Amino acid sequence: MAERDDTENYISEYEPLQPRVDGASPRPMAAICDPSKLAHRVVVLVFMCFLGFGSYFCYDGPAALQVQVRQDMQLTTSGFMQLYAWYSWPNVILCFFGGFILDRVFGVRLGTVIFSLFVCIGQVIFAAGALWNAFWLMELGRFVFGIGGESLAVAQNTYAVSWFKGKELNLVFGLQLSMARLGSTVNMNIMGWVYGRMESLLGSAGHVTLGVSLMIAGVTCVFSLVCALILAFLDRRAERILNKEQGKTGEVIKLTDVKDFSLSLWLIFIICVAYYVAVFPFIGLGQVFFIEKFNFTPTQARAVNSIVYIISAPASPLLGFLVDKTGKNIVWVLCAVASTLTAHIMLAFTFWNPWIAMCLLGVSYSLLACALWPMVAFLVPEHQLGTAYGFMQSIQNLGLALIAMAAGGILDSSGYLFLEVFFCACVCLALVGVVTLYFVDYVRGGDLNLSASARAKLLKNKTDSE
Repeated sequence: MAERDDTENYISEYEPLQPRVDGASPRPMAAICDPSKLAHRVVVLVFMCFLGFGSYFCYDGPAALQVQVRQDMQLTTSGFMQLYAWYSWPNVILCFFGGFILDRVFGVRLGTVIFSLFVCIGQVIFAAGALWNAFWLMELGRFVFGIGGESLAVAQNTYAVSWFKGKELNLVFGLQLSMARLGSTVNMNIMGWVYGRMESLLGSAGHVTLGVSLMIAGVTCVFSLVCALILAFLDRRAERILNKEQGKTGEVIKLTDVKDFSLSLWLIFIICVAYYVAVFPFIGLGQVFFIEKFNFTPTQARAVNSIVYIISAPASPLLGFLVDKTGKNIVWVLCAVASTLTAHIMLAFTFWNPWIAMCLLGVSYSLLACALWPMVAFLVPEHQLGTAYGFMQSIQNLGLALIAMAAGGILDSSGYLFLEVFFCACVCLALVGVVTLYFVDYVRGGDLNLSASARAKLLKNKTDSE
């Protein structure tokens, strides 16, 4: 009898049981239904990865249909780039409070569903603006879409930590990033075809055709909303079975911490803004650039414009592993920024096949993300990480909004050559920031550029001394 009791105690502790049926003994759950098992976590991971697919798919909808949007809505380039600026404006503020809203107001399950709804509603408003030939309504749609888009990414990361912390977390983050880039890539390469099919069915091009095409793209947002609902159900079920708490972001935002930020951290912020404003706005305007300068067909232009995302999908986890194993983060950031500058110079001043420059840009973009963002954690204590990353994302979105408008104005007044010179200047600013960061870190005896083995030894010494 004692042996049987021990067995039942073991099963109840480690094997969630199916409920009794007609007085029968409880049986262990199948692995795919058991929240403590890898098979079930894989199922959760699938829905987790597709959670942001619709958001990333529709984010670059304007870039995929750049020619059509400008023609059908009769826009200047400056007006067109407002669609990206309006996405960024709400995130200048929400980057600080997205984690707080998830933790303290809605909880990750309800918050994820609400942010997914914002993405869906924003895309519907955006498409309706095209249908009714009301550009102000399209701008409003992008604003609403932006409210949900960035906060949904925070929710996605929260789910990942809740389900995979201490297990396969780094791999999960890599897979989520790959799926996000897949969404952007598919959008870049399929929306032109969708518009063409709608044009054939409706008989002519125009704002109605554009609106219908954008509404079809919104189906991906509905799919992501369904994934959010399924994730909420699975997470609630796991909470009940495993007696685990609902996931939290763990972010603690305290704006007074900003005064304690070091010079090295401010240099990282400058590098971040100066670099990304030369990537995302360029992709937003890239299709027409490749058509006009290199005589590409629209299909070829969309393909080469999306190669940055295509490369980023598999390269991000691989390069992240490389940086983890080697350390020397500042050196890797320097390589990424220098390579990006080389790519923009090639695009601006040569007629070499642009696939070369865009592939180089794709690798550089992936490498910078893997090497730059982790350095924040080396500079600030854990209780300030939420504030530091929130501030970094906030000024990044502010920079993207301002540069998107500036890029449109430069293109309208001076053309693509001057726009590329402007992007080169932005990357040069990032390059100056990296070199300055290297010397500041060296003079102050920092550990930003230590090798992985040296950093591990330093961390061990700090732990032993405590």
